[in-house]
Amino acid sequence: MYNNLKNNSLFIQFAIVIFASLLFIPRLGIVHLFDWDEINFAESAREMIVSGNYLTVQINFEAFWEKPPLFIWMQVLSMKIFGINEFAARFPNAICGIITLLVLFNIGLKLKNARFGLLWMLLYVSSILPFLYFKTGIIDPWFNLFIFLGIYYFVRFTSPDNKGNSYSQISYSALFLGLAILTKGPVGFLIFLLSFGVYLIINRFKLQYNWMHVLLFVSILTVVGCFWFVLIILNGNFNIIQDFINYQIRLFQTKDAGHGGFLLYHFVILFVGVFPASILALPTFRKSVLKKETDVHTAHFFRWMMIVFWVVLILFTIVSTKIVHYSSMCYFPLTFLAAWFVDQVLEKKVKFHNYLKILLIILASFFGILITIVTLFDIIKPMLFQYINDEFTVGNMQATAHWYGFEPLFGLILILLTILFCNKIGKTPDLKTFTYLMIGTLFFVSVSIYFVVPQVEKYSQASAIEFYESKKVQDCFILPMFKSYAHYFYSDRLPDNKCDDKEFLLHSTLTKPCYYVLRNTKSNVIEFSKNAPDSKKLYEKNGFVFFVRNPVK
Repeated sequence: MYNNLKNNSLFIQFAIVIFASLLFIPRLGIVHLFDWDEINFAESAREMIVSGNYLTVQINFEAFWEKPPLFIWMQVLSMKIFGINEFAARFPNAICGIITLLVLFNIGLKLKNARFGLLWMLLYVSSILPFLYFKTGIIDPWFNLFIFLGIYYFVRFTSPDNKGNSYSQISYSALFLGLAILTKGPVGFLIFLLSFGVYLIINRFKLQYNWMHVLLFVSILTVVGCFWFVLIILNGNFNIIQDFINYQIRLFQTKDAGHGGFLLYHFVILFVGVFPASILALPTFRKSVLKKETDVHTAHFFRWMMIVFWVVLILFTIVSTKIVHYSSMCYFPLTFLAAWFVDQVLEKKVKFHNYLKILLIILASFFGILITIVTLFDIIKPMLFQYINDEFTVGNMQATAHWYGFEPLFGLILILLTILFCNKIGKTPDLKTFTYLMIGTLFFVSVSIYFVVPQVEKYSQASAIEFYESKKVQDCFILPMFKSYAHYFYSDRLPDNKCDDKEFLLHSTLTKPCYYVLRNTKSNVIEFSKNAPDSKKLYEKNGFVFFVRNPVK
């Protein structure tokens, strides 16, 4: 049936657009933006609009040299349409989600057939972290899509017996890699370059090309990737480029902003976070796995995906800074490998082994139990206070969430559908059986975003953001005594109130009130009171304490 769907591909793509729109767009603004990354990018977009300076990425109306502007420009356009709010900040990634699912279906269709395209698309969207990222306002979904498309067209260029237009393929590859650089920086090209290097070694440096291919690739990559950097230099801001390069180097060498982690951090993140695709992909990592793959183009693509997976995973294992989304480029090859294995099962070329069933049930149970504990947290937390020594955490826990009572059902449904899948897969290995698993995880993550995440936020940043929002119309300074971007975005800071000079705000005579936000620990409060003895405590709430210094009359 699915092998005959090629003629209906336009209808399928239309259905994917509707399906993805319903998944990614509704209630994007249901919860505040999260510190740091989401608020960081949204604030840069807001400041572009407020200042009218669309060339320089800014934070606190000063040059912010950590990221190029392409994604920020997308958010600016979205905010021009929808206003400056959470929905607008996240809307570009909802569009990215729709495009990504279309891309996966079409590549799968070209590689094998419509069934394979649907499998890859469904496994991607039903895996937990890949789905979640399209509901956020971070850079990585677009960054990863551009890298993937750049690699995809280069894979086609290097494919055996390539009958496509090689100049078109190399042009598209360079274009998308250039857009990746313009989105997040040179690491996008580094991932391609390392993958290409590994491919050359494995292929014994055999590659069919001519110098026109090289010239075309380098020219397009340079023009697109360096577009913004050239504009910055022509505008007399070469120091921003220097700071940008130094930041990229520091990111690889140090645990930036306290984001450290153990050596196998990203292995664990991918194994747990890309459930269920991570489990389904496991059999593809054994030797001689491609013996049963008869199509040379699919085998070629498989090898490239395996190379990209290991390059990204090893690269960010080496990098000292450990952040969850650093390995998110692995989502593309990992879900491809899972789809390839499932396709082999459906073709009855391989068996679905029992260890996969056990791992699926264990991880489904982990997520099901975790969501149950979270939703019962207000009942459980009095028993935990005596075991927690961190005052800030205890303060966070004192918040009260509003639960409807049916939230534990989300985890129970995930577990039951996973068990049902594992029970049926040995008897009827068909696509319908696999839908039990994918529906279970898709339901779990989508309803958790709607009902659970807004309540969990109350235990973290909600009281601080509530305070910032109360200062929107007031001419004042705000100084969190910890790293944060939330006070800029949620208090609608203007250039007149941009002062972040801690020494001045703590010790100097002020012309307008300054509000201070502290994590409510005894040591923090004592140290702050010594530095600003003329400050007045306003109140404390859910782990935070708020002070003010008023101007001398």
